[in-house]
Amino acid sequence: MNNRQYRQPIVCVLGHVDHGKTSILDAIRGTIVAKKEAGGITQRIGATDIALSDIEERANIPTGKSKLKIPGLLFIDTPGHVAFSNMRARGGALADIAILVVDINEGFKPQTIESINILKKFKTPFVVAANKIDLIPLFTPTKDKNFQQMLKSQREQYKTELENRLYNLVNKFYEFNLTTERYDRISDFSKSIAIVPMSAKLNIGIPDILMVIAGLAQRYLEDNIVFKDVEGRGTIIELKKEESLGTTLDTVLYQGTLNRGDTVALNTRSGPAVTKVKAMLVNSRGRTKKMLEKDTVYSASGVRVLITDKLEVVSGSPMIVVRDDPSEAFDEITKESQANIQLSEHGVTVKADALGSLEAVAYELSQKGIEIRSAEIGDISRRDITDVSTLNDPLDRMIIGFNVALTPEAQEATMTSDVGARVGEVIYSLVEDTEKWLKARKIELEEGRKKRMAVPSRISILPDYIFRAAKPVIVGVKVYSGRIKVGDTLIKSDGRYGGTIKSIRDGEVSKQYVDAPAEVAVSIDGVTLHRQISPEEPLYVDIPESVVKELREEKMDEQTMLTLEEIIKIKRKENMFWGTRT
Repeated sequence: MNNRQYRQPIVCVLGHVDHGKTSILDAIRGTIVAKKEAGGITQRIGATDIALSDIEERANIPTGKSKLKIPGLLFIDTPGHVAFSNMRARGGALADIAILVVDINEGFKPQTIESINILKKFKTPFVVAANKIDLIPLFTPTKDKNFQQMLKSQREQYKTELENRLYNLVNKFYEFNLTTERYDRISDFSKSIAIVPMSAKLNIGIPDILMVIAGLAQRYLEDNIVFKDVEGRGTIIELKKEESLGTTLDTVLYQGTLNRGDTVALNTRSGPAVTKVKAMLVNSRGRTKKMLEKDTVYSASGVRVLITDKLEVVSGSPMIVVRDDPSEAFDEITKESQANIQLSEHGVTVKADALGSLEAVAYELSQKGIEIRSAEIGDISRRDITDVSTLNDPLDRMIIGFNVALTPEAQEATMTSDVGARVGEVIYSLVEDTEKWLKARKIELEEGRKKRMAVPSRISILPDYIFRAAKPVIVGVKVYSGRIKVGDTLIKSDGRYGGTIKSIRDGEVSKQYVDAPAEVAVSIDGVTLHRQISPEEPLYVDIPESVVKELREEKMDEQTMLTLEEIIKIKRKENMFWGTRT
């Protein structure tokens, strides 16, 4: 290492619901979520400083004896990959490094995979917290230990169970082309991702993960975390309303310095604007929980900013210190505030609470091959439902909302339309609901289409099931392909008329239609058996030329499409261009 000055690396925590993200943050902070100070000011500023001295103390390293030169670590207090996506810096992730929390007993879950996808997308290095090792069978109770201390107090049977679960985790990561290993067995951290076994509940392994993160950040992110004494840049991660202060902006200052009185550019509901910094509050370092007012704040820090103007600031947007003309900052804010989402002519409509949320949802939908027609920030309104309900393609009439409300008026509008509307706070559930809705709608449309139009079908009369030879012919038939319906006209392989289906019976049940493959009894009017039609000869459902193009664009199953080609050949015996006209 050289004599360069370093800022705090910014750390974000991701993982599946209930795998212990918040518990790990609590254990790292040494606090309980949502504690309050006198005066009603929320204790945390969306980010928690863990000083280097605190890290060294927890790891039992005498002050000044470690080789770490970073001032500490800055943890983003809001866990989850959506929060990670919302916190951005110049188009990339705000976090320098991440902790991926996995329950060592449950293994990978949907949000684990979502988190891995997001980390890969932003190319963010991460460490795996293999949490809940205290729930592994045969665990000998202990707490407030590092991993090695805990391991020494355990029986061999427990160690074997632990190894088995770690082995399963390593294999699962390998399926995602990620090489992982227990942190204390890694010789080259640039080639393997560290797994730190831990128990947030019992405060086991916390010193280990802090040291691993700090060491990795200093070793491999050296150029990224150099402190630059430049105009401040931050990301507004949360808006808060305090009784004594009014609206404040919880901000992560990730570059440069921020001073009281600075002019800053930020994004509002009506576009980029400038205002001045009236006051700033920061958390005190260490484990004491006090709010301190500062005239100058250095990156990287969590800072609560009070501005001079009443503006509808957009959460997740940049804060940029400007000295003169703000136009360049405005251009950057405008660019940064545009969702990087590939839109299509067709697809579902997405609403979300923030830009990063939109992108996170869009990314997961794209992984499932689901196209997006529109993506916007805000609640789902009646106007949204009305707009979606008028789309020509029924498969486009789906709207999903992440962390937003379906207004009562919108809810009422869905009752009188065929729009599918879903809202939720878990991305994988929304994506799953969207997949189910699209699948069900496709089946519904296919059923409706088959009921409306003649479907290319082939049948033959079963010679052992002839009940009447004429007026009408009543016979058993085998349906090889497509769907036959009451009212279908039949043709023979030479193109001549083969009768009209007047009724269909399956056992004692009368039916309007039946799908292949099937054997049913039918009555056929307009022909006589052994004269116009014969047992075992192929009979086809006659189809109008106008539906050929539609059938080719919206393909049915393979057998039905093969039957379509057979019918086209029959028709072209009389008209060589049949089926080619649009």
